Amino acid sequence: MNLVKLFQMQKALDSHIEKKHQLQNEDLFSRKILALLVELGELANETRCFKFWSVKPSSPKDVILEEFVDGVHFILSLGIECGFDQKGMGIKAAQPECSATEQFLSVYEGVTIFQKTKSFEDYLRLFEAYLQLAVLLGISYEDMEQAYFSKNEVNYLRQQNNY
Repeated sequence: MNLVKLFQMQKALDSHIEKKHQLQNEDLFSRKILALLVELGELANETRCFKFWSVKPSSPKDVILEEFVDGVHFILSLGIECGFDQKGMGIKAAQPECSATEQFLSVYEGVTIFQKTKSFEDYLRLFEAYLQLAVLLGISYEDMEQAYFSKNEVNYLRQQNNY
C-alpha cells in the first residue's frame, strides 16, 4: 500500500473541502475523531459481527470495503491534521488473534486513546489496529487502495454537487 500517495490524495481532498466550506482556520480534529467513530460503527453494522441475535449475513464485500475506506479517509486526515503525513511509517498489519468484534473494540479504544494523546505512537497503533481489522474482514491492501481511489473520486463529485 502506497501510504505516501494516499496521504497526498487525502491532503488534496481535505484542502478542497476546507476551502469550499471556509474551514481553513478551524480546528477539525474533534470532528474528524467523531466522524471516524461514526464510520467505524457503520462498518461494524455492515459486517454484523456483533449481532448475535440475528441470522442475517453480513453485507456484500463491496459494501464492507466502501465502509472500510471511509475510515481510511478519516485516519489519513487525522494524521495530516497532526503533521504525521511527513513522517516515515512502518505500519504492519499482523494477523490478529481475536474476533472481528474484539478488533472493532480495539480500534474504538485506539481512537479514544489517540484523541487524548495526539501522539505519533498512538496514531500508529490506531492505524495498525484498523489494518488488522482489514485482515479479519478479508480486505487486502490492493483492494483497500483501489477502493480508496474510487471513493476519493466519489468524494470530489459529492463536493461538486453540494453534498
